[in-house]
Amino acid sequence: MGANTGVRAFIGSFTSAGGLGITVADVDGNTGELSVLASTDVLADPSFLAVGRAPGAGAPVLYAVSEVSDGAAAAFDIGGGGAPALIGEPRPVEGDGPTHLDVRGGHLFTANYGSGSVTTLPLRHDGSPGPAAGVLRHAGGGPDPARQATPHAHQVLAAPSGDWVLSVDLGTDSVRVCALDPGTGSLRTHSEAVLRPGTGPRHLAFHPAGGHLYVLNELEPTVTVCRWDAVTGLLEPMGEAPVLPHGADDGGDPVRAYPSEVVVSHDGRFLWTANRGHDSISVLALDETAEKPVLVAAVGCGGRWPRDLALDPTGQWLYAANERSGNVSWFSLDAETGMPSPEGSIDVPAASCVVFA
Repeated sequence: MGANTGVRAFIGSFTSAGGLGITVADVDGNTGELSVLASTDVLADPSFLAVGRAPGAGAPVLYAVSEVSDGAAAAFDIGGGGAPALIGEPRPVEGDGPTHLDVRGGHLFTANYGSGSVTTLPLRHDGSPGPAAGVLRHAGGGPDPARQATPHAHQVLAAPSGDWVLSVDLGTDSVRVCALDPGTGSLRTHSEAVLRPGTGPRHLAFHPAGGHLYVLNELEPTVTVCRWDAVTGLLEPMGEAPVLPHGADDGGDPVRAYPSEVVVSHDGRFLWTANRGHDSISVLALDETAEKPVLVAAVGCGGRWPRDLALDPTGQWLYAANERSGNVSWFSLDAETGMPSPEGSIDVPAASCVVFA
């Protein structure tokens, strides 16, 4: 018999590809199973989601980007039992194609892939975003003429300490560390960690101990290990590790992989990546130094083109949003080996992101 833990999953999708927008599902605490409750398509292409709290009441709020050319961000009330309800109106981000967002200190930040910029939007008392307070524009490029002719900010993430905001740019092969003004939410580039040219960094994840982070590269199936100093705001690349077995990605069609998301276990012992094209989830073991990920295995993702990977709040279940097969699959995790075992799947057309609240 299922266990209703009160935790719900929120799944983003591309409405332009037949997606339902934002889908809400109950999470069974015993099995990890998802049961769809409702959906809303009031926002176009809500490809990435984040959960924050309204500055006033402190109620949980769901935030979403609208990944369109004239990008926007929106807030949703998730306190009811049905579909998320818009709070206010979607707010322009003054950027092209926002692909990621994060919430920190009463501000919402979006990474705008098309325009290579990061936008700050202040949050109002009810949690809705106000007009853009600032846009930090990246500069530079990389050696891949098709993907790196211009900057492409792909992720923006506040550091656990809250003092810094990091932006990952696929076009410039770098991660910018930005100083955050807590009053205005404005961002200023403080330092820039330059990665190996042509790797195309996409997303990063912090180690729970706080001294390291892992940058997943999209243009090469590798993860770059970095030391992180939360006091000085400096990021130091230490080396790379493969996320796929040798020969699994030879740069040609149809086997070329485009890694999309990286997740670190709550205990800091394992790292998982989602690999589009190869359609797999990679398992990497981390030692006590946290600096030497070792590839253990790559298992099927339960679908095609896994765009996102997410741990549930307990760390027992791993979920893959498989965009091209239109489903979200879930896996139980072996606590000793980190190996995922497939447990089930639900249909979610053009699925792109999973978050929990």
